[in-house]
Amino acid sequence: MSDYGKAFTLMRDAAQGQWRDYTRHAFVEGMKDGTLPREAFLHYLRQDYVFLIHFSRAWALAVVKSETHSEMLTAVATVNALVAEEMQLHIGICAAEGISGEELFATEERAENMAYTRFVLEAGYSGDLLDLLAALAPCVMGYGEIGARLASEATSDTYRDWINTYASPDYQAACQAVGELLDAALTRRIGADFEASPRWQRLCRTFRTATELEVNFWQMGLTP
Repeated sequence: MSDYGKAFTLMRDAAQGQWRDYTRHAFVEGMKDGTLPREAFLHYLRQDYVFLIHFSRAWALAVVKSETHSEMLTAVATVNALVAEEMQLHIGICAAEGISGEELFATEERAENMAYTRFVLEAGYSGDLLDLLAALAPCVMGYGEIGARLASEATSDTYRDWINTYASPDYQAACQAVGELLDAALTRRIGADFEASPRWQRLCRTFRTATELEVNFWQMGLTP
């Protein structure tokens, strides 16, 4: 198990069943052993590109919701990683499969995608940085955990590019930075004993719902 900070570990432990369904979904296991149909992977990748557009906007909203320079720096670095690096991975893989940048950008958003991205944005619009981070964390850290596990367990190189992206030192460092941001933001706004706060259960619910929406996203990937 990864160590991405105290708050993340507590939130993950509070959503154990959902977290297992997400990080060990059939889609993930199909990437591990190479049995995932290419059509399903490319369908997922196109939807994930659309997802990242909205996810980048949500992280830009984290800059707006920040109270310190340190919080702003982490949010800005995450936006840059999403736009300049992660989205480029999608463009590169799709280009190699004959899917142009214009086609990728024109991808029609699936309902499961819309439900997830709008949930995250709504958490940020209607709440503060804590509400937004609770909704953002499952995607960031979940992919970090999946990437790290598949890097050591994968029995096929079919999806090695994807695995290596999320297992990379850069991505793992980003997960740790977001974990530190979450811990510091909670301590600043609620106090060191944040899990005793009345707000804590609500934040855990937001995290759990976002995790369930991740499960739905993988499931969507299996149905091109």
